[in-house]
Amino acid sequence: MKKIFKNPWMYLAVVLILFLAFYGYKNLAESKAPGQYDEFAKYLTEQGVKMYGAEWCSHCKNQKKLFGNSFQYVNYVDCDKNSKECKEAGISGYPTWKVNGQNYSGEQSLERLAQLSGYTGNLTVSSGNLK
Repeated sequence: MKKIFKNPWMYLAVVLILFLAFYGYKNLAESKAPGQYDEFAKYLTEQGVKMYGAEWCSHCKNQKKLFGNSFQYVNYVDCDKNSKECKEAGISGYPTWKVNGQNYSGEQSLERLAQLSGYTGNLTVSSGNLK
């Protein structure tokens, strides 16, 4: 039988390629999966609501986790990458939500965001998500 991989590094390369392919597919599938709050997140964006934050901010990470996969529909501004926009919006801390021209600093519960934005749809919030 003829040896397909004569070099042992070829085995490593094949395993690495398969791992990266699986990991990439898994992440892509997770990011496109429907979230529990898709309708609400889309509504916020349609209303012009924005969340200002930074990738290193632990409170911003908590806020993103609250939305789960639905966060992909939230209008999010990374202030490390868009400092001019954040400065013009009067952002002094993270996260800050801008709703109807008013800034709200700190983590906001989904119920609070619904109240501020006038959302009247069905918003089921588990007790673990209340703040």
